[in-house]
Amino acid sequence: MEMKVTTNWTGKRHFTSKGPSGFEVSIDAAESAGGENSGNRPMELLLMGLTGCTGIDIAMILERMRQPLEGLDIEASGTRREDYPQAFTEIHLTYKMTGEVQPAKAWRAIVLSEQKYCSASASLRAKIVPHLILNGAEIEAPSDSEDLPD
Repeated sequence: MEMKVTTNWTGKRHFTSKGPSGFEVSIDAAESAGGENSGNRPMELLLMGLTGCTGIDIAMILERMRQPLEGLDIEASGTRREDYPQAFTEIHLTYKMTGEVQPAKAWRAIVLSEQKYCSASASLRAKIVPHLILNGAEIEAPSDSEDLPD
């Protein structure tokens, strides 16, 4: 199963991105990084995707368990490396639920999402394969890093 997202540069550090759902997302850098602060940061979107993925899973699982979930708010707090790439080294997810949900079933839904169903969390260490099309022509990657400029 493949999913395709298209992201277009609109100038400076600003991009717009659209996926199969048809909704557009604005992405930009902070002014200190040459952006205009007119969109979400990429790492914010990563955390948003993670919370959305687990939230959907948990709501579905609790519904199947016939647990009367009334509200679910999720906070994500990520710690990033100081050096580049400034990847997340740890992410804390806080699930704030309301309703007559049994605590053991709430935890079961969280664990099932984390360990079995959440595609976003499972993808955080996915292999990335880059491709380059420059002025309409596909350019093969150099055979080793020695061919890359500093």
